[in-house]
Amino acid sequence: MNKNQGNGARMSPEEHGAEPFALNIDVAAMQNDDFRRIIWTGCNLQATLMCIPIGGEIGVEIHENNDQFIKIVAGRAAVSMGCNKDCRDFKGHISNGSAVFIPAGKWHNIVNTGGRPLKLYSIYSPPHHPKNTVQRHAEKHDDCKECK
Repeated sequence: MNKNQGNGARMSPEEHGAEPFALNIDVAAMQNDDFRRIIWTGCNLQATLMCIPIGGEIGVEIHENNDQFIKIVAGRAAVSMGCNKDCRDFKGHISNGSAVFIPAGKWHNIVNTGGRPLKLYSIYSPPHHPKNTVQRHAEKHDDCKECK
């Protein structure tokens, strides 16, 4: 089966891992309206699309065993990271095309500071969320230990 969506076709709703797969991830991120949608889970990494509403945020969290890469596809945001949940000393402003690298064990948050939904994709290594996770809204979900 050919699982190539590189031409910008609308993303199908199901997860595509852990089989070979290609798509235009920027287009998929722009089309995504879910707060969090897992699109691929392999043995060693996981790709997630996110849409953060105006004024919304990912929420302060830590992934003890996961490095995380985030690329902003559309919008503006503030990023903060650090060793302490209440004192995140790394702070910056990010926008279209920005990349954020979050080491395992760092508290972090991204807050949408723009006037439109923040569209991004995130890559976790190793995988962090259960396969096929779709979180339509920003409320915390039962499968995420760090969100509780």
